[in-house]
Amino acid sequence: MDLSDFAEEISDSGPVTIAGMSTRGGPVPEVRTVMAPSGVEWIKPEEMTVCCGAGTSMAELDAALDLVGQYVVIPPSGTVGGALALGHSGIRRLGNGPIRDALLQMRYVSATGDVVKIGGPTVKNVTGFDLCRLMVGSRGTLGFFGEVILRTQPRAPYEQWYCSTGDPWDLLRSLYRPVSVLWDGVRCYVLLEGETRDVQAEASAHGLGSCDPPDLTRLVHRWSVPPASIQTSLALIDAQPGCFLAELGVGIIHLDDVAPEQSVSMQVRDLHRRIKHNLDPDGRLNPGVSVIGTQSAMSEARPI
Repeated sequence: MDLSDFAEEISDSGPVTIAGMSTRGGPVPEVRTVMAPSGVEWIKPEEMTVCCGAGTSMAELDAALDLVGQYVVIPPSGTVGGALALGHSGIRRLGNGPIRDALLQMRYVSATGDVVKIGGPTVKNVTGFDLCRLMVGSRGTLGFFGEVILRTQPRAPYEQWYCSTGDPWDLLRSLYRPVSVLWDGVRCYVLLEGETRDVQAEASAHGLGSCDPPDLTRLVHRWSVPPASIQTSLALIDAQPGCFLAELGVGIIHLDDVAPEQSVSMQVRDLHRRIKHNLDPDGRLNPGVSVIGTQSAMSEARPI
């Protein structure tokens, strides 16, 4: 994919912001706006990789991968670049891993207007620093994503949501590789996938009844806590059953109210400041956007 026009549009001076489909927040207001290239470049099913423009919608990418029986572990809304820039994994993280592990290679445009390539197109490509992980969750403050190569996963022949009022921690310990285990204080929602008979046998063995997927649309706030401290954390804010959904084994709590502020150490703040200064000394990329000190940043983005 030719990124020369994209790089020329970003240039090497003046504040600039990037826009996608605005599903994860729009561009910085009153700043020159650019949009990343879109389109699926290629799919290599035998190598389980796909290359696409960062501006590609997840709907388009998912439809293309569905034709070869694969998918990527990126939340289904908005654009590929927007999801990677925010760094939030979906509720399938327990079984499929974090979103940052899906990114193998990236070409992005730096603050100097140069096209930079990081990572490699194969699964085992890292020697030294894995800079792809630095970019995931950076919210467009270190570079604007142009093209990405992603790791894909095979689609299971069957998947189903189940629910139970049993002990959620017992379920988490005893289920065989659940894709997701969510708890709202009363009921536990479990997503299982695999061969139909295996999934149904697993559900029957644990007394699970099939159900619709849980509704997260009203739970718009995220809170990241150590997985082992979910119950303690919920007790501290007096969270009532039904007003939250906790991702057991992961440590993400979805709330219908604003999550508590999380403190950021001076060492972490200084590290972020130095990284930002080295990659965008003039602060021209997405000016005013902060990666630390926000719930979106502290949930899953990693500074290194």
